[in-house]
Amino acid sequence: MADLSGRTWRKATRSQGADNCVEVALAGSAAAIRDSKAPEAGYLTANSAQWAGFLGALKSGALDG
Repeated sequence: MADLSGRTWRKATRSQGADNCVEVALAGSAAAIRDSKAPEAGYLTANSAQWAGFLGALKSGALDG
């Protein structure tokens, strides 16, 4: 599991201050992802290839409803 001590959790700029989105913290070659409504519930991690693939799918619209 990635060491997240001292890491800054960020929300997407398009969330416009909403509390119903995900937060991301980058830790070396990993990204940690958590629910902004329940940060104490834990987080998932993705390596750099997985994170890049996920971002690519989002940007291409492949995950749209």
